[in-house]
Amino acid sequence: MASATPTIVLVPLCVPGHLPSLFEAGKRLLGASGGAMSLTVLLMQMTMEDNLMYDVADLIRREAGSGLDIRFHHLPAVELPTDSHGVENFIVHFIQLHAPHVKAALSGLASPVAAVVIDYFCTTLFDAIRDLALPVYVYLPCSAAMLALILLLPALDEEVAGDLGDMEGAVDVPGMPPLPAALLPTPLMKIGPNYAWMVYHARRIMEAAGIIVYTVAELEPPVLAAIADGRCVPGRRAPTVYAIGPALSPVKAPGEQPHRCVAWLDAQPPASVVLLCFGSMGEQRAPVPVALWVLRGPVPDGGHSPYPSDANVDELLPEGFLERTKDRGLVWPTWAPQKAIIAHAAVGGFVTHCGWNSVLESMWHGVPMAPWPQHADQHLNAFQLVSVAGVAAAMEVDTKRGNFVEAAELERAVRSLMGGESEEGRKAREKAAEAKALFRRAVEWGGSSDVSLQKLAREMLERRGCDAEACASASASL
Repeated sequence: MASATPTIVLVPLCVPGHLPSLFEAGKRLLGASGGAMSLTVLLMQMTMEDNLMYDVADLIRREAGSGLDIRFHHLPAVELPTDSHGVENFIVHFIQLHAPHVKAALSGLASPVAAVVIDYFCTTLFDAIRDLALPVYVYLPCSAAMLALILLLPALDEEVAGDLGDMEGAVDVPGMPPLPAALLPTPLMKIGPNYAWMVYHARRIMEAAGIIVYTVAELEPPVLAAIADGRCVPGRRAPTVYAIGPALSPVKAPGEQPHRCVAWLDAQPPASVVLLCFGSMGEQRAPVPVALWVLRGPVPDGGHSPYPSDANVDELLPEGFLERTKDRGLVWPTWAPQKAIIAHAAVGGFVTHCGWNSVLESMWHGVPMAPWPQHADQHLNAFQLVSVAGVAAAMEVDTKRGNFVEAAELERAVRSLMGGESEEGRKAREKAAEAKALFRRAVEWGGSSDVSLQKLAREMLERRGCDAEACASASASL
């Protein structure tokens, strides 16, 4: 009977940088289990921003005809917190209010629960879930380097007096080159509510049955080894880490018409276009001529939404800019299908905010990058792309001037990426091509991410006391 099939329960943070990769990872876990498990997704009503629930509705619509055993459960809406300071603090309080609803939903499921996988912003739900004697895994939609830094944070908090961002010199993250303090993730820079919650998450993550991280083992082997060896948490060994990336959704749904940006790219020569795009939370106003510029407006005043508005090009661009550049590029002032654009053969470079999803998408398609980080973990990601992976041409970003980049510096980096004579650009193109091959091997049968998913699926079934024989061979269909 279907009700007897164990289910994996996902508790995502329903925002663009977190939900899609966790959901795709869940689907791959179904494949790795050989059909021995189903998937249940508990959805919080993100009523603070209309487009967030639209994204969720779109995801449900796309999966309705997939034929996979997936169920969506909408949790009751809660009153939005009114006393939170900062986006991270608001989100954690918002999630905290859902604890009784999550517990009730888990208790009421018809299927036995094999495991619960929560976004790392949801660690305040640990106690409610464990009251039901269920194993909890934590999912991080970020690099292993970010995970290592999070695990190290409680020790740093005890060792460093004052703000981490004011430290002289660099932070020694195990497995990484010395990280300049100025490049620490935004919530870690200054002591305050957001910082305190990050320390809290770090401590609670250590209680997980396992940690699922959205990276590729071959991309960050020294960092993953450092975590496994216990070098990030003095005197303790972290839970087992499962590197399962990348888990990308299809570029285009069946029957979907090409977006206008993609149609424009169809007319361009191979590797001739540089994309300038700052993701779901990006806002950038620098009036520089690029081939395809996804231009967004400022974040609206008030509320707790970090998402930009559509751009008013007449306000944001110099007079006559569109006319002067019409033969050299396209400016797109609203949402654009970034995955489809990066996948296009015409794109040869990507000026990116360095959100981790964008980073992995770019490497999956072998597109070199010029990092223009803005906030969160993006400066850490940029450092890693240039100093460790070598898939990006460095760009001088002035963090003291709001992450400002001079037009001449942007032009230099773009020319370097797009076939210039610089050694840095040549290396970035070569390393990006290598990353493309490496990523694709990782998700194939027997690749590192495939093996990690199979191991995780077996463990989940065994913890539940189920017959794990179905996990002996993974499905390549996902």
